[in-house]
Amino acid sequence: MSDGQGGREDNVVKLPVHDPAHDEDVLDDERLEALRLALEDLRREVRARLPDPKAPRREDEGIDLFALFDELRERVSTLGMSERSIETDEFGLDRQAMSRAAPLLDFLLERYWRVDVVGTKNLPTRSPCLFVANRSGLLPYDGAMLSHVVQRLLPEAGRPRFMVADWLITLPFVQPFLARYGGVRACRENADRLLRTGRSVVAFPEGVKGAAKSFAERYRLKRFGRGGVVRAAIENGVPLVPVGIVGAEEAHPVLFKSYLPARLLGLPFIPVTPTFPLLGPLGFLPLPTKWVVVFGEPVELPLPEDADDEELEISQCTAELRERIQALVEVGLDRRSSIWG
Repeated sequence: MSDGQGGREDNVVKLPVHDPAHDEDVLDDERLEALRLALEDLRREVRARLPDPKAPRREDEGIDLFALFDELRERVSTLGMSERSIETDEFGLDRQAMSRAAPLLDFLLERYWRVDVVGTKNLPTRSPCLFVANRSGLLPYDGAMLSHVVQRLLPEAGRPRFMVADWLITLPFVQPFLARYGGVRACRENADRLLRTGRSVVAFPEGVKGAAKSFAERYRLKRFGRGGVVRAAIENGVPLVPVGIVGAEEAHPVLFKSYLPARLLGLPFIPVTPTFPLLGPLGFLPLPTKWVVVFGEPVELPLPEDADDEELEISQCTAELRERIQALVEVGLDRRSSIWG
């Protein structure tokens, strides 16, 4: 029995143990491979049926959606970069941006505000010069339009840079935007640098006091500063050109001012106009009022002979300059039949 049993034991074949988990792994691999092949076949079929996006498009074909999508994706990925020009000066003026904005400025000048220009013969032929005007409203429409008027009348002299108040230029995103279109922070250092490099300047000696005038106080010039514009003209040897601007103060007429919310935003005040804040963001759109820009005769200011009397002479010149601009504003008001023209 031992021999038989031993022979039977030698002839026994051990079967592998069945593992259900192993079968599932094999099936999963097979299914994945079959799915991959099916997707590859579907991809080849789709490519065969659709046109090649890299192939040149013929004129008789429709819109190339693939090329359009690629271009859109590229523009989104570089949003805000391709529009910027590298040709900017030390004050941030972007000549490419100014070229693109010229049609809009022409529309505002000719169609929207219908600006009448008086006294063009008083514009000095030599550059630079210091244009001194009355402040007209919170937003610097007056400075931008006056610069554009001078640019069109004297293209060879270059575009004057207009001064912008501190409270506005320090708001987020405002300074880079205004700098691209000729706005410069209002300070004596910037005015001197511009004038010494042959560029004209547009200044508003009334400052914030002039911008904060209510509708009832419009076109009544506030007291000028401490003679900063007069000193700048004397020390840089440039003529002063007084300018009266009528129409800009009604573009955003201030009915009254709110101070409490303004302190939270770091603003001198929040203006309440017929359209703001009633219309929300649309309230920032200026009204299509009628504008008149009046240029006065240039004023050449020599250096004071006596240093002891310098302060007095500058103070007198500042007062006379204010009176000249007030008279030019009155001329503009007389030439205009109504606020709307």
